[in-house]
Amino acid sequence: MQLARATIESCIATLPDSVDTEDVMYRLYLLGKIEAGAKDIREGKTVSHESVMEKFTSKWQK
Repeated sequence: MQLARATIESCIATLPDSVDTEDVMYRLYLLGKIEAGAKDIREGKTVSHESVMEKFTSKWQK
């Protein structure tokens, strides 16, 4: 997972003046996950809501 430098700088710029390393790392982690999800959507790597509902409904109603 790689984030663009501009994205990282923008994230850091929005943080309050008093912030600890853990908060910074968590925000960068979330940004990475969001970008990975957006990439999956662009590449069509998704599952429809109906498909998920069908799978879980059949699994939990046995």
